Amino acid sequence: MRVRFVLGEVMTGIRRNLTMTVAVVITVAVSLALFGAGLMVRSQVDLMKDYWYDKVQVSIYLCGNTSEVISCAQGPVTQAQREEIRADLQSLQPLVEEVYYESSAEAFQRFSDQFRDAPILSSISAEDLPESFRVKLSDPTKYDVVASAFIGRPGVDSVNDQRRVLDTLFAILNGFQTGALVIAALMLLATVLLVANTIRVAAFSRRRETGIMRLVGASNFYIQLPFLLEAALAATLGALVAIGLLALLKAILVDGVLTPSFQFTNFVGWDVVAQVSAIVFVTGVALASVAALVTLRRYLRV
Repeated sequence: MRVRFVLGEVMTGIRRNLTMTVAVVITVAVSLALFGAGLMVRSQVDLMKDYWYDKVQVSIYLCGNTSEVISCAQGPVTQAQREEIRADLQSLQPLVEEVYYESSAEAFQRFSDQFRDAPILSSISAEDLPESFRVKLSDPTKYDVVASAFIGRPGVDSVNDQRRVLDTLFAILNGFQTGALVIAALMLLATVLLVANTIRVAAFSRRRETGIMRLVGASNFYIQLPFLLEAALAATLGALVAIGLLALLKAILVDGVLTPSFQFTNFVGWDVVAQVSAIVFVTGVALASVAALVTLRRYLRV
């Protein structure tokens, strides 16, 4: 009987405030979808960092015919300088995992493969591209160790770290993630305020019933339970809609568009979607329930 009464009160409250309940569901769905998207972007950035930082290389470009830096004042790199640089790189093991030498001809062949249809290819020759050493580090964050050992020495034109390019890319992605989370936080705040207002209106419209329940000895928890369930139900529906949107995002955008178009990197899997969905669901229901409880303690006075 008590369960049936509580459920009846919940349905009565939803019918009386149907418009506001629908507004709560929509607001919860949008805010949680943005929140979940921000979490998925963070997971994607972390995944890409693990993938690309493992492949990052340090490029040591050797002096060529067109080099203008002071270390190349004596002309192109000599065979003795080349062998000395190779030996010094190998002496940095285990920090240096692999050393690959690329000649000017090999650099030109790689350039030709990448820009085979570009007009610039006709104005470039093998002599215009420097030979280089491609170095893979066991710890990419220790690029400065290699840079300090080779920058400015005879035979070396420049030392470039691919990690710096990736850091710029990841900074942009982190900016998108931060923006999504900030917007989601504002939407979640709007959700809390909307839930509180909905519960306040519901409590005011049913103050006669709650007064009668108090007179017959009903406990505070029993009186507040229907209101709490209303908020939790609306949040649950909104969270389920948000989870559905995240699943569509994964299936359509990630699997359907990004994965076939960008096969050179990995993307988040359904395990990440499941983890984010659990966080989204718990967050939505918890926020709505806490907002309802605080509002009831303040406004439910009989």
